[in-house]
Amino acid sequence: MHPTMTDEELQKRDERYMRMALAEAHKALEKGEVPIGAVVVGGDRVLARAHNLTETLCDVTAHAEMQAITMAANQLGGKYLTDCTLYVTVEPCTMCAGAIGWAQLPRLVYGCADEKRGYSRFAPRALHPKATVSSGILEAECRQMMQEFFREKR
Repeated sequence: MHPTMTDEELQKRDERYMRMALAEAHKALEKGEVPIGAVVVGGDRVLARAHNLTETLCDVTAHAEMQAITMAANQLGGKYLTDCTLYVTVEPCTMCAGAIGWAQLPRLVYGCADEKRGYSRFAPRALHPKATVSSGILEAECRQMMQEFFREKR
């Protein structure tokens, strides 16, 4: 993280990277996937961009966060993402929160909560004990995309 950043600078940074995650969610939407996007940032460098691929890969573990964590680890050449931030459009599920914890990501930023499947309901201690969480970044856009997707499905 950037200890010298003001709250306003951090908010702008979070919104910039969340817009990238939203762009990934749009890619998922175009493929008929649940529209969730994720971006891993280390320092000021985007290490990974990913979106849900569960339908495409016929793999229930192919969530945006899992894809992004794997890509970022490959990019860095190690399994721990100790100097990174994960941006994701929707609150991670229990599986993804576990992976975020195992990767030792120190910061999670997400757009909208997932009341039905979110980790905070089922596994609130899954993240690394020192991890910080920021939520509600571009929340309306993130929620709207999910609501429109499920409205179309019904």
